Amino acid sequence: MAKQRILYVSPEIAPYLPASEIAQLGRDLPVAMHGKKYEVRTFMPNFGNVNERRNQLHEVIRLSGINIPIKDADHPLIIKVASMQPSRIQVYFIDNDDYFQKLEDDVDNVGTNRPDNDERVIFFSRGTVDTARKLRWEPDILHTSGWIAALVPLYVKKVFSDGVSFNGTKIVYSLLDETPADAIDPEFLKKLSEDGIKGNDLKDFLDLPANTNLLHKIGIANSDAVIFNNRTPDPELVEYVEKLGMPVLSLNPEEDNSDKYHQFYQSILGNEA
Repeated sequence: MAKQRILYVSPEIAPYLPASEIAQLGRDLPVAMHGKKYEVRTFMPNFGNVNERRNQLHEVIRLSGINIPIKDADHPLIIKVASMQPSRIQVYFIDNDDYFQKLEDDVDNVGTNRPDNDERVIFFSRGTVDTARKLRWEPDILHTSGWIAALVPLYVKKVFSDGVSFNGTKIVYSLLDETPADAIDPEFLKKLSEDGIKGNDLKDFLDLPANTNLLHKIGIANSDAVIFNNRTPDPELVEYVEKLGMPVLSLNPEEDNSDKYHQFYQSILGNEA
C-alpha cells in the first residue's frame, strides 16, 4: 500500500529561523509524521533572516520565474529548496525581494508590523499553491498553519479547482500562538477579486473588519478541518468553527501531540488510526 502524503505549509521552521515554539513545531510535526511512515514535504516563506548558505538553499529554476500580479505590479516568484536533516524532508521556500527581505524596522521574524501584510499573504499563498501544482506531488492531507498561509485553502478550493491538483486532498487549517498581523489593508478583498477570486466566494467576508481574524476566517471557511494549537483560542474563531460544524481538534502546544495529529488526519480521511 502506498504511503499517505502530507504537505505542510508553515510560517516558520527550525533551524532555518531562530528558535521559537512555532519554528520548532514547524520542524517537529513533519519529522514526527515522517516517522509514522507518511511521505512529507513542507513550504515556508524565505524570510530575510534565513541563512541560505549555512542551510544550503538552492534555487529550483524549473519552478521559478513566473510573476504574480498584485494590484498594479508584477512580483517575481523565486523557489528555493533545502533538505531538513537528518530526515531529508524537502523544504520549499517561497521567495521574493519585495515581500520577504528583512527590514530594519521588523519587530519579529515574520514582520508582523508591515503595512503590506495582506499582499504578502496573497503572494505566499498563491505562490505555494502554484508551486505545489507544478511538483505534481498530490497530498492526501494539506496542513496549513498561521495567518501568513491563510489563503492557501482559498486558492486550492476557488482558483485551482480544475481537478488537476489536490483532487481528494483534505485541507487542515491550524491556529497557532502567533502575533497577529498589525496591518491589513481595507482594500484586501478588492485585491483578492483582482487576482481571480469571484465575488460570490468573498461575499460572506465583506462586512468583517480588516484584521488577522478575517484572514483566519477565510482560511477556516475553505478548509475541511481545524486545529486549535494555541493556549487560549480566540472565542470569536471558536464560535465561527462551531457555526460551520467542522471537525475540530484542540491541543495543548506544550505537549507531544504527534499521535493526536495522526489520529485526526486518519479520521478526516475516513480511516481508523
